[in-house]
Amino acid sequence: MRMTNKIMQRNSLYNINQTKISEDKYNTQLTSQSKITRPSDDPVIAIRALRLRSNVSTANQYYDKNAPDANQWLDVTAKSLDTITKVYTNLYTQVQTGVNKDYTASDMNVLLTQIESYTNEVFATGNQDYAGRYIFTGYRTDTPLTLQKEQIDKANQEPIYQITENLKEAQLDSFSYTDYSVFDTKANALTVDELDIQNVEIHRLRLSYRDVDSSVAPALTIKDKDGTDITSTVFTAGITTVASAELAYGQMITATGTNTPTAFFIPTTGEIIFTPDIADNLSTVFTDGGSVSVDYQKRNWEVGDLNPQHYFECTKVDPADASKNITYNAGGNVNTEIVYDVGYNQTIQVNTNAHEVFDPAVQRDLDDLKDIVNQFTEIEKIRSDLKEELKGYVEGTADYKDCKTRLDAADKAYTYIRDAVSKRFGDQITRYQNYLDSTNVAITKNGTRSTRLELISARLEEQKSTFKELQEENEGIDMTEVAVLLTAAETTYDAALMATSKIMQNSLINYI
Repeated sequence: MRMTNKIMQRNSLYNINQTKISEDKYNTQLTSQSKITRPSDDPVIAIRALRLRSNVSTANQYYDKNAPDANQWLDVTAKSLDTITKVYTNLYTQVQTGVNKDYTASDMNVLLTQIESYTNEVFATGNQDYAGRYIFTGYRTDTPLTLQKEQIDKANQEPIYQITENLKEAQLDSFSYTDYSVFDTKANALTVDELDIQNVEIHRLRLSYRDVDSSVAPALTIKDKDGTDITSTVFTAGITTVASAELAYGQMITATGTNTPTAFFIPTTGEIIFTPDIADNLSTVFTDGGSVSVDYQKRNWEVGDLNPQHYFECTKVDPADASKNITYNAGGNVNTEIVYDVGYNQTIQVNTNAHEVFDPAVQRDLDDLKDIVNQFTEIEKIRSDLKEELKGYVEGTADYKDCKTRLDAADKAYTYIRDAVSKRFGDQITRYQNYLDSTNVAITKNGTRSTRLELISARLEEQKSTFKELQEENEGIDMTEVAVLLTAAETTYDAALMATSKIMQNSLINYI
């Protein structure tokens, strides 16, 4: 076969081109520090690169964004719960002090002011937010725990909420009530004696709000553990609405004395009171695993009241258009979990629900303490005034005897009420301890989530590092090796040029 100049040129140019391609390949690898520049260079590397890049991107999202965000939420919650623990501890200490019967009404009012301040701090902490999102209000992160000024329309008595409250056994309780209303008017006060002072144990269901709507009668629903309605069997009296607590309590004294099944609804205090027989029936319902719920309406709100959207099944009523009514927590489920994706098939709840820590009973307990301290203040003043009046009479005279009789009655009322104050504060010790226990449970749950998140984050860090190593092994180059190969390719290319130039100098003429 004859080897022509054309064949030699073509073969030489082909070899030079291949050498140049090889040099360009290594030069590109050295510049980009990647084995391939297009999928066709190596499809296997390209496919693995796509998968590994996706894994690295996902790991970065989890480790650099989701996990830190979840951790910050948990951290803010932990600090808030720590504050609540300190506040409940202070409240616990304050009510322990209030048990002391040597305290005067003035002392008790000072103590009450401190308790009110701490109680307000509890719910102020409940309005804690993280990056503009309220942390204790579940999905409704744009809604504070308590009602704010801009949410209340005093003039139109709005918002209007129809509330279905599932009562707890703790809301069925009793307290000692002393009727000293005979001292309210001077005419009655002139004839009062010890027999006019009556004391009775008032049994009640305490709603989570006071100042509820008096125009809508509450509807009780009582069921046994199997869900069978037993309302008429347990609650053997119709509920009568009474405007004032004093009037209702006074009538309850009479009903209790005659053993007549009776029940009163007091809108101002948010109580349903009843005779002991009904109280026993309700207690049995709770003991046997039954349930008690009450439907009522509230439209008189104050700044700082708990927003019912976070606690109860309720309907926000639009008085102008019923079609615009909004129902919250249908079915009574108020547990809302905010869950973060923090890893591959790994999720974690970051929020603590309001009802786990901020019991509406805390505000109602303050109302009860205010009521009993107010009674104590009034009877102490009546007693003090009578003592001063008695000093103006001569012992043995008719005026002296009449005043002494009234003073004895006041002393009797004072003793009853003083004992009631001490008992109320004593009972409150247990209540605050229960709130503290609930908060500690919430702290434990939050701490457990934080610990779990730390473990997940540590695993994410390892996964992120592993994926990056695999990505580097798949796409990356050995700089030293590529540099050597590039140098070799350059040398080969230069040699090819020199050899080709020598070959191309000869032609067939040189051999003739």
